[in-house]
Amino acid sequence: MQEKILILDFGSQYTQLIARRVRELNVYCEIHPFNKIPTLDDTIKGVILSGSPYSVRDKDAPVPDLSQIKGQLSLLGVCYGAQFLAHHFGGEVLPSNKREYGRANLAFIDHQNPLMVDMDDNTQVWMSHGDTIEHLPANCQVIASTFDVQYGAFQVENEQTWGIQFHPEVYHSSQGKTLLKNFVVDICGCKQDWTPDSFIETTVANLQSKLGQDKVVLGLSGGVDSSVAAILLHKAIGKNLTCIFVDNGLLRKNEFETVLDSYQHMGLNVIGVDAKERFLSALAGIKEPEAKRKVIGRVFIEVFDDEAHKIQDVKWLAQGTIYPDVIESVSVNGPSATIKSHHNVGGLPDYMKLKIVEPLNLLFKDEVRRVGRSLGIDDNLISRHPFPGPGLGIRILGDITPEKVRLLQEADHIFIKGLKDNDLYNQVWQAGVMLLPVQSVGVMGDERTYENVVALRAVSSTDGMTADWCHLPYEFLAKVSNDIINQVRGINRVVYDISSKPPATIEWE
Repeated sequence: MQEKILILDFGSQYTQLIARRVRELNVYCEIHPFNKIPTLDDTIKGVILSGSPYSVRDKDAPVPDLSQIKGQLSLLGVCYGAQFLAHHFGGEVLPSNKREYGRANLAFIDHQNPLMVDMDDNTQVWMSHGDTIEHLPANCQVIASTFDVQYGAFQVENEQTWGIQFHPEVYHSSQGKTLLKNFVVDICGCKQDWTPDSFIETTVANLQSKLGQDKVVLGLSGGVDSSVAAILLHKAIGKNLTCIFVDNGLLRKNEFETVLDSYQHMGLNVIGVDAKERFLSALAGIKEPEAKRKVIGRVFIEVFDDEAHKIQDVKWLAQGTIYPDVIESVSVNGPSATIKSHHNVGGLPDYMKLKIVEPLNLLFKDEVRRVGRSLGIDDNLISRHPFPGPGLGIRILGDITPEKVRLLQEADHIFIKGLKDNDLYNQVWQAGVMLLPVQSVGVMGDERTYENVVALRAVSSTDGMTADWCHLPYEFLAKVSNDIINQVRGINRVVYDISSKPPATIEWE
């Protein structure tokens, strides 16, 4: 059984980041809501308590049951987790009257403490809390302080229990990875054997055991997640996997043909379905973003079901669901308010009667890419930017017509090709063009024009949860703008989106 670190989630925006940092140490970990602690067994080597938007002093503050954990397993409380350990076990937490948000430096470090080994004096850490620990429980000792925060880190005497009031998982804590390694590897004793190769070996074996000789159908999107899921399944069950790649008319220029060709070169059994007219007819006249997503999702399921019925005795539907989707569905606050419908979650009608298999539901996006490379998948596919499930349908603001799709495909092709030709593509997390529902006056030759406006969007990110706009060279943007206006008849103005997420989202709809 795979050894693991258990992370209890109190609703912090940084909880997933803790998990990512632990996994960067080649140690497997799982996030569970604080009130849904799984059965504790020998595979759990330690527990981390996350931060939280709550104060421990709030009447509805999260209170985990640590009766089987504290004093029995290695335990690290981070921010809210540390304050919970202090507040509920004999200390006192009060609102802070000093600055405890942002960068700080450790003025004192107990280098003999196993959690603080190899931490440099004056190392920078990141604080993010409105409360502070005023008094520690009597059986605790201070192991680190900042100039403003006396109890920056502490340990419970005669226990493998620690608390830290800063966030080691964020980039601004310069030696946060060192501290997490001290806890996860040296204190918890994890072997660091969670690697792409070990994941592939375990997953293929589990899929063979789970699926046996059953037939599986998988909807390919051309993206990284579904492609890696397909290769894992192909390694496990070979010809019993059938992949369906649907052209919904909202893909990038020439994408259906080029991606279909690349899949067939990978040895996959792929059925290509041209359903452009069916999708565009269903979308005619629909302007509201969520309505468009629902129509695209509904028609996809109808097309997919039609094709799946042509394959005899299919028992499983495979999906490229990844770990952030799983975490979201069982989040500490329940599923979050709908910002937009997710193309991979829900929507499976009862009449399909298929069991679900999700080979990637333990992985973050960057881990999926690493597994893909270990599987030998072409880097052109592995390095592809994320692309929304509804495709260009949510990059055409307002109603969708074949002419608008053509305009956007041409403009998008120029932008993406330009990024690749100028060695900028791999510096960008996601890029695309939005066709706006406005027209503007322009002059082309000696004639006045009144044509369409497009917005270029390029962001940097690690997981899409937050993102910053990319500072692409002005010369490059100028050339792309010029090429789009000169080569795509019907567009006479190009703008560049310089909004970050939050407050904006990556897509416009």
